Amino acid sequence: MNINDLKKVLKQKENEHIEYKKASKQYGQKDAIRYCVALANEKGGKLILGVDDARNIVGSKAFSDIGEIKSKILNKINIRVDIDEIFDDSKRVLVFSIPSRPIGTPLHCDGAYLMRSGEELVPMSADQLQKIFAEGKPVFELQIAKSNLAADEVVLLLDIQSYFDLKQIPLPETRDGIIDRFLREELIVLNSTGSYDITNLGAVLFAKDMKLFDGIVRKSIRMVVYDGNGKTKTKRDIHGTKGYAVGFESLVEYIMGQIPANEVIENALRENTPMYPKIAIRELVANALIHQDFDIGGSSVMVEIYDNRIEITNPGKPIVETDRFIDEYRSRNEKLADLMRRLRICEEKGSGIDKALEAVEEYQLPAIGIRESTIRTIITLYSHKPFKEMDKEERIIASYQHCCLKYERGELMTNTSLKERFGLTDEKTSTYVISKIIRHAMEKEQIKYANPDNTSKRYVKYVPYWA
Repeated sequence: MNINDLKKVLKQKENEHIEYKKASKQYGQKDAIRYCVALANEKGGKLILGVDDARNIVGSKAFSDIGEIKSKILNKINIRVDIDEIFDDSKRVLVFSIPSRPIGTPLHCDGAYLMRSGEELVPMSADQLQKIFAEGKPVFELQIAKSNLAADEVVLLLDIQSYFDLKQIPLPETRDGIIDRFLREELIVLNSTGSYDITNLGAVLFAKDMKLFDGIVRKSIRMVVYDGNGKTKTKRDIHGTKGYAVGFESLVEYIMGQIPANEVIENALRENTPMYPKIAIRELVANALIHQDFDIGGSSVMVEIYDNRIEITNPGKPIVETDRFIDEYRSRNEKLADLMRRLRICEEKGSGIDKALEAVEEYQLPAIGIRESTIRTIITLYSHKPFKEMDKEERIIASYQHCCLKYERGELMTNTSLKERFGLTDEKTSTYVISKIIRHAMEKEQIKYANPDNTSKRYVKYVPYWA
């Protein structure tokens, strides 16, 4: 790696594969080794010393003997780490390139299996360790939910009719025709005894009653309706029992039935329009089902309805950066995602968030909230809030999401498009306010000029920072 390669890396924020450390003074061997363990456990990455949190090169005096620290790491944790020494003028930066741990084998330092959580190193949870130890086994969807069944038992346990209705094809005239279709979809498999096994894919999507499948019973959707904006008063707490495909439409309709109607909002919506757009609810719930981490035990997709917001939570940290949900797509459960798309339960890859954002902008709602915790991803839809009541951060996030949405459509954000997104009509006031929001978003490195050479404010356009 050279200085130009380093500067390309520095354009990226810290993520699951990059850790920046100032390390301007002596940096301890134990600290470096512990971070190597954590990054290796997260499938590898780079530990960069001599760079502050703002990604400025400040220089580091750590580890004057590169060969010695490489040898120490190898002897301690049995992985070979490459270290590049790079100079920017007189400022020295060390880049540790850390490989992924072996498949199925988490690394530890002095008995501690480590991972990163924000700025801290923490022990890996039992669920995370179990997930690593299970690597090399079949993906979750193809693991067996119930085994050694006759064809009649398969038909009794799975909602056969729902599959053919969703596929919009006629039900086969014979039981063998039904079984053949389910075998091709890998909803069931033929085992060595000549009987059938229902896969997790078949069970989570088409179970008539998920309680009949011990391995997935805790994966049913839970919905809680609260009285107020907090969790102290619960009006309803419901656990779904049907497979996701069987019960999805009913779930969406039930959620919509719990949502109050809006009054007319700044002439944008008619009276009795639901507070949240149905398409946004539909796509965000489907995304939560698709992207959940099934290896996290005792946790399921959850929909919580408050007076001022809806939170949709799925088990598992996101596998792309939260501010890249709009333009990037990766799925933990590709077989589940593929079949749900073919059943028309959700949109094509990556377009669900776009549709949700489009609907949120049409309703002139605040920006969609996207955040992560140690083991969860939380998406929040907020009820209407007048522009004047939005704080600076809410306005910046909304402008960034609008900029991303425009870019994904093959368009570019302008001052005028952002005015329309916020529903601002007073020309003189809105021009000043929008310019201020854009300046704040640029200062926070959320957006940038589409053409830095354009000096005309009248024609200036913007793109997301990653474009």
